[in-house]
Amino acid sequence: MKRILILCDMFPPAFAPRMGYLCKYMQRAGWKPYVVTEEIPESMFTFLAGLVPATYVRFFHHRKSPVGKLEWLGVFLGDLLFHYKDRQMVKAADVLFRQEKFDAVLCSTYRTFPLPAALRVARKHHVPLVADLRDIVEQYAGNEFISKPVHLFPWLDRMIAKIYRKHLLKNRNKVLRQADCLTTVSPWHVQTLSAYNRNVRLIYNGYDPELFFPEYPQTKQFCLTYTGRILSFGIRDPRPLFEAVRRLDNEHAIDPEDFRMVWYVDAHSRDLLDEAARHDQVEKYMDYHPYVGAEKIPDILHHSSILLQIANKCDANGPKGIMSTKLFEAMATGKPLLCVRSDESCLEQAIRETHTGTSARTADEAYRFILEQYRLWKRQGFTAIEPNIQAVERFSRRKQAEEFMQLINELTNNG
Repeated sequence: MKRILILCDMFPPAFAPRMGYLCKYMQRAGWKPYVVTEEIPESMFTFLAGLVPATYVRFFHHRKSPVGKLEWLGVFLGDLLFHYKDRQMVKAADVLFRQEKFDAVLCSTYRTFPLPAALRVARKHHVPLVADLRDIVEQYAGNEFISKPVHLFPWLDRMIAKIYRKHLLKNRNKVLRQADCLTTVSPWHVQTLSAYNRNVRLIYNGYDPELFFPEYPQTKQFCLTYTGRILSFGIRDPRPLFEAVRRLDNEHAIDPEDFRMVWYVDAHSRDLLDEAARHDQVEKYMDYHPYVGAEKIPDILHHSSILLQIANKCDANGPKGIMSTKLFEAMATGKPLLCVRSDESCLEQAIRETHTGTSARTADEAYRFILEQYRLWKRQGFTAIEPNIQAVERFSRRKQAEEFMQLINELTNNG
């Protein structure tokens, strides 16, 4: 049995379930994970909350009051200039180290925070540090890594983004060079991060086999379903999909009575989608819903006909290596996947190897796949595929927890 201290930017019930599932299966294996994270008022993964001891550090006390923006600006500047948030995380971690003896520190992040805190804690208490990078600044097509754009003047926004990006990378890379091991989520990420640390391990995102499995209920409508965010069309471009649906509509091959594109998205994503759908004159096929709790996602996927993975070509001006949790959860359901537009990289390769659908490089490829699945649904009332089960199972959250534990065993035994 090992005790692991996990420092992360988000933890259930907030978004980013990677560490939540890891704790679930670590604990079942007899390990004792403890968590220090930022308190974030989201409730996407309530079923993963409360499984392990978690300290939620509160940085914002006035989110819904008029002074909330001023408080956010104060915390942002304090963190930018003095590492305020990391200092508070160190204090919370030190309290736990006085109560328990930990074997290693694991830090998971999508940008930089709380990597500096994790390094300080690991070195102070003489234990190995594993840095887990779920997302990195370099993967985005533009400045989507900034969670709250300033929106002052275009030239000033670009200057602020450039300075902030440089600041994030400087602090992140300083930690990565000193970490005992890095873990990350795609082959592209491994290649990129190898420039800072030679010991980089690939541990994909994945699905919980207890929640996601094949099930094929008959449905009254043919639904193409997407759950998630669309930050920009530079990262996720649905327009080839809309072009394909417009062609199907023009040929009278589909009917809005039984053919629906269903989107579980936030307001920003809806605005982007709605404008593009109107441009292609397919808005009559669109259904919008707000985010739902993660516990409802399996049933939504099971009652869908095609599971959408909205992406874009992986190149110098596009997204790179993005393989989100929803990809693997979709694979586990036995429902056909349509990735559009294909990234022509990691996503396309994963879908091809698992035999779980198609990654459409053109609107014509999307058109043919949708029409094939729609005709299948017309005949039998549901859609299904025959995946490469062994290839899909390698993305199980249980197996990924085993990979993390094996890695930590290697580091602690060598130490």
